[in-house]
Amino acid sequence: MHASPDPTPDSPDPDRLAFSEDDAPPPAPDPDERFWRVMVVDDDEDVHEATRFALLGLRVNGRRLQLLHARSALQARRLLASEADIAVILLDVVMETDDAGLRLVRHIREDLGLRRVRIVLRTGQPGQAPEIPTIAAFDIDDYQVKAEFTRVRLQTVLTTHIRAYVQLQALEATRRGLELIVQSSASLLRIRGLARYAQGVVTQLCTILGIEPEGLICAQVEDARVDLARIVAAAGAHGPLVGRPLADVADLAVRERLAQCLREGRNLMEDGVCLYFGQGAGRAVAALVNAGRPLDATEMQLLRAFCANIAVGFENVAMYRQLVELASRDPLLLILNRERFAERIDGLQHQRVGKTLALIDIDDFAGINDAFGPRLGDEVLKAVTDRMGRTLGGRTLLARVGADTFGALGGARLVSPQGIRAVFAEPFEVAGERLQLSASAGLVRLDDGPATAAQLLLDAQIALKRAKRGERGGIEYFSAAAGNEARGRRQLIHGLRSALRNGGLSVVFQPQVNLASEAVIGAEALLRWQDADGGWVAPAKFISLAEQSGMILPIGEFVLRSACAQLGRLRELGHTGFRMGVNTSMAQLRSPGFLAMLAATLAEAGVPPQALELEITESMAMDDAEALQRLLAGVKALGVGVAIDDFGTGYSSLAQLHRLQVDRLKIDRAFVQDSSTSAVGATLAQVVVELGRALGLAVMAEGVETQPQQEWLLSLGCQEGQGWRFARPMPPAKLESWLAERGGGTPLV
Repeated sequence: MHASPDPTPDSPDPDRLAFSEDDAPPPAPDPDERFWRVMVVDDDEDVHEATRFALLGLRVNGRRLQLLHARSALQARRLLASEADIAVILLDVVMETDDAGLRLVRHIREDLGLRRVRIVLRTGQPGQAPEIPTIAAFDIDDYQVKAEFTRVRLQTVLTTHIRAYVQLQALEATRRGLELIVQSSASLLRIRGLARYAQGVVTQLCTILGIEPEGLICAQVEDARVDLARIVAAAGAHGPLVGRPLADVADLAVRERLAQCLREGRNLMEDGVCLYFGQGAGRAVAALVNAGRPLDATEMQLLRAFCANIAVGFENVAMYRQLVELASRDPLLLILNRERFAERIDGLQHQRVGKTLALIDIDDFAGINDAFGPRLGDEVLKAVTDRMGRTLGGRTLLARVGADTFGALGGARLVSPQGIRAVFAEPFEVAGERLQLSASAGLVRLDDGPATAAQLLLDAQIALKRAKRGERGGIEYFSAAAGNEARGRRQLIHGLRSALRNGGLSVVFQPQVNLASEAVIGAEALLRWQDADGGWVAPAKFISLAEQSGMILPIGEFVLRSACAQLGRLRELGHTGFRMGVNTSMAQLRSPGFLAMLAATLAEAGVPPQALELEITESMAMDDAEALQRLLAGVKALGVGVAIDDFGTGYSSLAQLHRLQVDRLKIDRAFVQDSSTSAVGATLAQVVVELGRALGLAVMAEGVETQPQQEWLLSLGCQEGQGWRFARPMPPAKLESWLAERGGGTPLV
């Protein structure tokens, strides 16, 4: 177990989760310095090193960070048993087991009872723990994908959660103090509402003095405005005055006696007792005691002791009111938080007709924080909140439901696309900066149906996601069709995850041939999914979902390992000249450890690198050629080939192709299919062949289905092809028997 502290020194570091062996070691820590303690739990040593170097120099509220490291969930349990005051835990999902991280969350929250520590779930395989279900099922505070974690984002996440930890510490300290006071006081001090408490004071005064509850009255003042004092409790004939201004008390002597006590801020013991209970900040309560007789010394002493005890009680009531307010409102913006917002929505169960719920998300707010810093970001949020309140109307309920996401509930006329756009129509003047902001929004029309707040907020979130697919400032209403689509996507993702876990995914292989001799030169590995009902799900339907959910990483590794294992098997059967093509996504190439996994997979399968070819789409090359060039350089260094799939559908330049050092171009099947009916398709195919020849690249045509297509491609100079003309995709055993019938493959060139 390694639990040594890692205080981070002040030194610059680029915005990347990466490290250099040349970095100087941190200076020896000052034993008197106070740190924020952060635990990193991950089985990948690179993640520990990258995290440590990414946090160099970070200070939160003037304190540096101290890192504790655990390489497994078991190590983390042991550390947590001996270490205290940990502010944030950066926790990997998949370690000893697929759910080791999630089990550790339950241990932290339920077994250890650590409620204040902030838990940030980090995963390199998002599909193992999808965001929304995981947050709902486990008490975690944030969910991040490692591949998306930049240095700035990591520092921002830690800063945010350390601040939350500080707030929770303060709240916990306040709560403990309140509990001690309440538990050590009489039953009167257990009353938390001001009116009930004041009424209890009246009753207790009667008991102490041995008189009937008559002629007693309590008045409260706010902000030292005695002229605005109100009656908060009364007994006997004064009972009907509760809730009314002190000025409404008809008895002049009573009214002036209470006003004098509040003005002078002291007990008045002569000529009728009036007790003073100061609460600070200009707030106080005065209680007039009309015993009907002079009080003796013993009674006066009892009243002084009572005042000392009850004054604390009034302070506790005020403190409790503040805690309730703090628990229901965002401390920065002073509007409702998500939990209280949901409660208010549920409270309108039968008053929803004509109302609209909206989730409003500021576009690219992270960019504002990055450019101007979090302090100005906070001021922007305040400015947006203020304008929302003025533009959407005073009766519209506003809440902060996310870092830069607002909730609004109000009349359909105000909470509407026009109303939301009006909020952001004019620039915001913030701290000397003039910022033109926009926001995307998802809206839900409410009715008197039984939908809960959680369901309505989820519907609004679905609409918001649809709105954010388009340009900035998009606004969408939720529809049944959108809900069905979202549920269908969730079901599909759930089914895909289950298929990956339970063997529902398989890999088939479509042979590739030399067009002139029809000798088999290789195959392309293709993913197939058979659902629980035995039907086949089209790849076009689930591949994009796999990429969006992060499941493409484990699925891509499964395909790669399956393809290499089959390639190794074929080489054992004598097909030593066989080449295997495997489709690869940008997410896989960007994934930390991809090259190491690729090298290990080749070694385990006993396959030479030159027998494997990774296929990338032309759109990937177009999107970020420079990044792709760096990533593919590592692939080429291993000796693995690279092909560009679906070539001709994009706009790759000759310079891009040259820099990427690809080995093969694959003509998109659409051009082959259109060759006989479309002059454009035939011409594009010819251009691809000539481009490949000019660059010295091999060219393969996909989707070859007929002999005329084969002959036409040969006439163009295309060397290789695949398609139903030669063979359909087939499972491993059938591929082996099919190859055995045709004889061996051709040598690698």
